[in-house]
Amino acid sequence: MRIFFLILFILVLIALDIYAFQSFRFLVKRRVSIILYFLITAFIIGGLYYQFSTGDRRSWSVTTQFFIVAFVIMLVGKLVLIGTMFGEDVFRFLEGLVKKWTGKSSSYAFASRRKFISQLALGLAAIPFAGILYGVIKGRYNFKVLNYTLHFDDLPDAFDGYRITQISDIHSGSFDNKEKVEYAIDLINEQASDAILFTGDMVNNEASEMEPWKDSFGRLKAKDGKYSVLGNHDYGDYVPWETPEAKAANLDRLKEIQREMEFDLILNDTRFLERGNDRIALVGVENWGAGGFKKAGDLNQAIARVKTNDFKILMSHDPSHWENEVIQHKEHFHLTLSGHTHGMQFGIEIPGWFKWSPVKWRYKYWAGIYEEMGQYINVNRGFGYLAFPGRVGIWPEITVIELRKGPKTT
Repeated sequence: MRIFFLILFILVLIALDIYAFQSFRFLVKRRVSIILYFLITAFIIGGLYYQFSTGDRRSWSVTTQFFIVAFVIMLVGKLVLIGTMFGEDVFRFLEGLVKKWTGKSSSYAFASRRKFISQLALGLAAIPFAGILYGVIKGRYNFKVLNYTLHFDDLPDAFDGYRITQISDIHSGSFDNKEKVEYAIDLINEQASDAILFTGDMVNNEASEMEPWKDSFGRLKAKDGKYSVLGNHDYGDYVPWETPEAKAANLDRLKEIQREMEFDLILNDTRFLERGNDRIALVGVENWGAGGFKKAGDLNQAIARVKTNDFKILMSHDPSHWENEVIQHKEHFHLTLSGHTHGMQFGIEIPGWFKWSPVKWRYKYWAGIYEEMGQYINVNRGFGYLAFPGRVGIWPEITVIELRKGPKTT
């Protein structure tokens, strides 16, 4: 089945490539340039396949990242070409119908118009090309602090004005710039929040990826402490292990690293944040994800010590858990904090107006604050990056949420 889908994928790429080539056909006449066009495509696809079929999946080498970036640039650029040329083909088809019905044709020669459209298409394709290069060079460390204020009628009085900083999806195995990571650590500490909550995916695959960054993330400080849960990548499920014991030891080491950094790792359990006689139940579940992802999370076990009238904050890595289990649960979870989607590290956002990413076709709740049935979720866009070594339009995020007592005022 995997071979079938691989062959189908390659055939689709070939079809798209041949169609996109029509833009060059009217601008380039030399045979060597035409051959070079297809050779570059074959080189990128072949190189990418080789890297993923024979490379070490425990790490993303510079060569692998090069082919990922090259493939993304090639694919996005050619999709722009295809979209532009398809519009011209539709126009030409309609023009042909008009000619057939009326016997009249456009006075604008097809060849001249096609050449102009090809030039336009190539110009438009340069825009995402520039954006992707920016995303690789600058975007992956373009950290943004996003502030939200959420109002709850039943928030305990002592927690009115309580501030939470959420980070997610560190993916430490991808980092290559210590200065930028240290800058982000300082930025988190500058928020001076009462608690720091990390919602999973500390590494790509192996606990050893976090070793060089222990001191950096160990510098994070919050008055009420730092809390964390596991994400799907933290279990080491995506790489081969010599023995089950080696895999288990890897997870144990990651848990130990979190303790060394003074993160309180919550595994299907609850911690209580207390101020005087008031408290908040901070519930943490292991990863639970729809669509083939690990379902180690046990929400009922996690809330065994929680009372119905407790104010509840849930940390759950995958937002599909909120959609499939949390919203309809008999208990009311006031706020859920998730990550996982990364916003696909690619999209368009105009704060307060518009946001779009292809990941919305996979996840209903994919970035930012959502409300359903009087319950909120924040889906963090992620601190780090995975596979594609960049971010385009969807920047790395540090979320600060302030809890306020009473109704929202306009």
